[in-house]
Amino acid sequence: REEFIVTTRTYTVQGMTCAHCAGAVSREVRKVPGVTDVTVDVGTGILTVASSDAPSDAAVAAAVDEAGYVLVAGQ
Repeated sequence: REEFIVTTRTYTVQGMTCAHCAGAVSREVRKVPGVTDVTVDVGTGILTVASSDAPSDAAVAAAVDEAGYVLVAGQ
C-alpha cells in the first residue's frame, strides 16, 4: 500500500467576487499536476490547494491567471 503525504498551501487571489469566480479558479487549479483538492473562499480571496506532489507557486499562479484572476500572495 502506498502512502501519500498531502501538503496544503494557501494563496490570496485578487478579483474574485462570486461563486462563478470561485468555480473558474477551482477548475483551473485542479488541472495542475499533483493537486488533489481545491477550496476557494470568495469573501476572503483565499485559495487553499492540497496536493500529493506540491506544485510550484508558478504553476498555481499560471492556473489562476488562466481563470482570469491574479495570484497576489502565497503562504
